[in-house]
Amino acid sequence: MPENWSPLEVDLIVADYFAMLSKELVGESYNKTYHRNILKTVLNNRSDGSIEFKHQNISAVLIGLGLPFIKGYKPKNNFQTILAEGVTTYIGERKPTIEPKFVQFADRTISSQNHSVFDKILDSAPAKENIISEPGVHLIRRPFKINYLEREQNNSSLGANGESLVIDYEKWRLKKLGKESLADTVEWVSKYNDGAGFDILSKNEDGSDRYLEVKTTKLTKETPIFFSKNEYAFSLEKRSQFYLYRLFNFNDSPKMFTLNGSFDDFCRKEAIQYKGQF
Repeated sequence: MPENWSPLEVDLIVADYFAMLSKELVGESYNKTYHRNILKTVLNNRSDGSIEFKHQNISAVLIGLGLPFIKGYKPKNNFQTILAEGVTTYIGERKPTIEPKFVQFADRTISSQNHSVFDKILDSAPAKENIISEPGVHLIRRPFKINYLEREQNNSSLGANGESLVIDYEKWRLKKLGKESLADTVEWVSKYNDGAGFDILSKNEDGSDRYLEVKTTKLTKETPIFFSKNEYAFSLEKRSQFYLYRLFNFNDSPKMFTLNGSFDDFCRKEAIQYKGQF
């Protein structure tokens, strides 16, 4: 059985991960194989697979901390607490240089794109057993007050472009079903009422209402979503008619999966903020 990673090994792989992440966040290219080969010379006879898995563990830690991660390293749980501590320590010691890159990632203006190939945009939702549960991360003091994954989701240009894509997709979907008249009724509700509990009013093939909530990220499908109390209540009220449209990999080659039901039906809730009354 492989030995647990030592504190020194954790420090080395965390530093390597952030060297790659720092470039990815600002759009610079890098070579993962090169990084891995360099790492192997200083680690304790770790295999390529072991290094890959540890990089994926770091992605899971960052998600738990509300921070962006390397898209090519799909988050994997079952990590040691020492890894979460190593990540937060690394960030804390380099906060002045790292945080501006998180800000740039979250706040970057997104340009509109050509979304003409709608028959290739749909993807499967993450398997339930792969939904991030963040074991141990909730016990670690977060290095920033800001949740940069939530801040990215609230980026107005990202949100508007995601909703625009869904508007076009819904019109395409209905026209493909031979429902041109219904396609003309698709309504961008959040443009004039951001408290409606959903973003877009579309139609099912039979003409019944279809309430769409759109959540968009530049990261992968495993990135958590954030929703308001109002959105949650509306999803319960309109469970059979409520749909989540989750856009991911936006600004590269956008993909999307859809889920029907209330938020309780397709994801696990986690309280990240509380209100105290006296």
